[in-house]
Amino acid sequence: MTNEKAVAEKLLQINAIRLNTQQPFTWASGWKSPIYCDNRKTLSFPYIRDFVKSELCNVIFEKFPAAGMLAGVATAGIAWGAMAADQLKLPYIYVRPKPKEHGLGNQIEGFFEPGQSVVVIEDLISTGKSSLQVCEVLRAQGLIVEGMVSIFTYGFDVASRAFDEAGVTLKSLTNYPTLITLALEKGIVNADDESTLLDWRKDPANWRKQ
Repeated sequence: MTNEKAVAEKLLQINAIRLNTQQPFTWASGWKSPIYCDNRKTLSFPYIRDFVKSELCNVIFEKFPAAGMLAGVATAGIAWGAMAADQLKLPYIYVRPKPKEHGLGNQIEGFFEPGQSVVVIEDLISTGKSSLQVCEVLRAQGLIVEGMVSIFTYGFDVASRAFDEAGVTLKSLTNYPTLITLALEKGIVNADDESTLLDWRKDPANWRKQ
């Protein structure tokens, strides 16, 4: 079993990812979707949490050897970034969606210096907009963004274009095609469901259940 498939299997096992073509979920954006991903649930399962953490560290070590620091994306990426940084013995910071409205008004929490190389840790990539905003914040403070590692990505074309335009390399532990193939193998979805799930990814903003 490939690592991508193994991670997908763990996420399905604990219902961190749910699939339902008959009763689509509604995302915060208003999109209707036959899939819902909640990787935060993984934190509640120690052995699966440890597996995902180890996979994150393996990817960081292999793909971004120049990383001198990790940066978690608030809020879902904070825990994963902290665990990976602890295992790799790297400095750690995290980035808020916007500066605090009190105290020092920090948007980046933790100690860092301009010129340090950093890998961003995220749990989920959809359009990539909010994740890439974190890269912009880090770069604005003089940090060198080596790339980003996420647990799961939908692999939307809009996200791929956005990462290319931003010059940010994205590596994900697992992805939508791997998940759907595995779900079909396990009988979680049937061939009709697979067709619906693949159609959704082509145009998620406008997809509606027929």
